[in-house]
Amino acid sequence: MTSAQPPTSSISFNDELRDRLANNLAGLQVRRYDLEGRRHAAVGVIVIDSDAELHGHDPTTMDRASLIANLTNDDAAADTGELTGRVDGTAGGAAIMLTRRGSRLNSHANQWALPGGRIDEGESPLEAAIREISEEVNLNLGEADLLGALDDYPTRSGYVITPFVFWAGADVEPEANPSEVASIHRISLRELTRPDSPRFITIPESERPVVQVPIGGDLIHAPTGAIIYQFRAVAYDGTTTRVDELEQPVFAWK
Repeated sequence: MTSAQPPTSSISFNDELRDRLANNLAGLQVRRYDLEGRRHAAVGVIVIDSDAELHGHDPTTMDRASLIANLTNDDAAADTGELTGRVDGTAGGAAIMLTRRGSRLNSHANQWALPGGRIDEGESPLEAAIREISEEVNLNLGEADLLGALDDYPTRSGYVITPFVFWAGADVEPEANPSEVASIHRISLRELTRPDSPRFITIPESERPVVQVPIGGDLIHAPTGAIIYQFRAVAYDGTTTRVDELEQPVFAWK
């Protein structure tokens, strides 16, 4: 695996990056979990090109600032307004696709997510990830677009999530399925390598550290934040980093 220092400018979406991500992922011996009564889901970390002006706006009107302030252990950041709950200005160059879940969903409404969902009977995890990506963001990816896989993440809400990493074409235009996805965001790889990322806090409900990935003025928590963190650490930085024991905030336990 190859390692890297955090970049100071946008990372180009090109064949060199694709080879780097694929080669680093190939060196990971992925961890898989038995379901043991849990449900199985699959998600996609989709690497896509982005433009800072075209894709850098966050249309949300939702106020997440108070929720974030309760989870940060960082009163100074809350007081200065750095944590706004918005991800404006985080696009530009090679990016990953992040979605904000719809407000009417039965579980985890309005939360950040990667495209994906439950695995149907008879499906493989990869087949489910490809199907869910098509259903949620209207991208028709296939095995030829697969760069590799990451570790399973077992959730407090009773799932085992299997993540896959895909390379999308430079000119693709995802479209949100309004019944599931409120908005689609392109988060630059540069943003993922911020020197203050990831963060870890403690909570009285668990001995495990809660992982937080700063994105713009928001904090992405596990399971999505854990998967994004491992993608950055393994696929881009070239390290062997495990995240399956990192904790979720209590609001995500149900």
